Amino acid sequence: MILSASRRTDLPAFYTEWFYNRLREGYALARGPYRPHRLSRIPLTAEVLDGVVFWSKNPAPLLTGPGREALRLLDNWDVPYYLQFTVTPYGPEMEPGLPPKTALLRLFRRLADEWGPERLVWRYDPVIVNETYTVSFHRERFAEMAAFLTGATEECVFSFLDLYPKAKARSAGVADRPVPLSAQRELAIAFSESAVRAGMRLRVCCEEINRLDAGILPGACIDPRRLERLGGFALRAKKDAGQRPGCGCAESADIGGYSTCTHGCVYCYATDSIGKAERNRAQHDPRSPLLTGWPTPEDTIVPRKVRSLRAENTADSVDSPEGGQLRLF
Repeated sequence: MILSASRRTDLPAFYTEWFYNRLREGYALARGPYRPHRLSRIPLTAEVLDGVVFWSKNPAPLLTGPGREALRLLDNWDVPYYLQFTVTPYGPEMEPGLPPKTALLRLFRRLADEWGPERLVWRYDPVIVNETYTVSFHRERFAEMAAFLTGATEECVFSFLDLYPKAKARSAGVADRPVPLSAQRELAIAFSESAVRAGMRLRVCCEEINRLDAGILPGACIDPRRLERLGGFALRAKKDAGQRPGCGCAESADIGGYSTCTHGCVYCYATDSIGKAERNRAQHDPRSPLLTGWPTPEDTIVPRKVRSLRAENTADSVDSPEGGQLRLF
């Protein structure tokens, strides 16, 4: 099983103590986004974990305290991990809860020094074009950031703004218009040239590659090939059929929760409102098996069927953390 930590929230920024506790206890509960009273019980043990993909805009807590201890535990289990680190050039009107970008770029290099560049993917995402953030602005900022991150990562992934309804409603006048096709082509070519100079592979996330005319390959945020290289084993991973068209990600289990990140980015698809995110975060208890709150009598806990995807693993069943056996797919 590949673990996503997490598409739904910035787990490294806000919830590393909880994550460490979940690893030590061997499971987490995840509330269904469309069936909120259905809780999936997801095993988190060395026997089933094949890799962890972190997503963050401020992963500093992974360097200290429970965050560092969680990574040390994964290392002891021989479970590979890597980080999708989003660093964009936007100001506080777009991303009000983040540190200055110069600090985040320095943090990126520090992580690369400690972990190695193969564990870091730079996300320049989403690309938003308006009167302030023009095509010329993006060309210049991307080139500057790529040059600074030379040697700190092997890969950069970018994508253009998707107009999710709830994000569009709260970002009127800032991030509420599609990027013109002509601008997409120009930026794709410019980004590609800058990435080559910085020694990076450039990939796109969920974009129509054949229209970009820049020789850029599609990306996979949940990338089993990267985990194979980091872990030194082969994975029998399948494409995630539940993601958007054009997504190259492998199947994974996500333990995050929507509307629990308080960075406040106006374009965010995973947060309904900053007020809701703050209320949900206030319910967080790092001792709970759930990211926010505790299970209630109305909730139903359903063990998730999981298995190791490692090629050398021939077992056809695994033990549930609560006893008994789970039959595999």
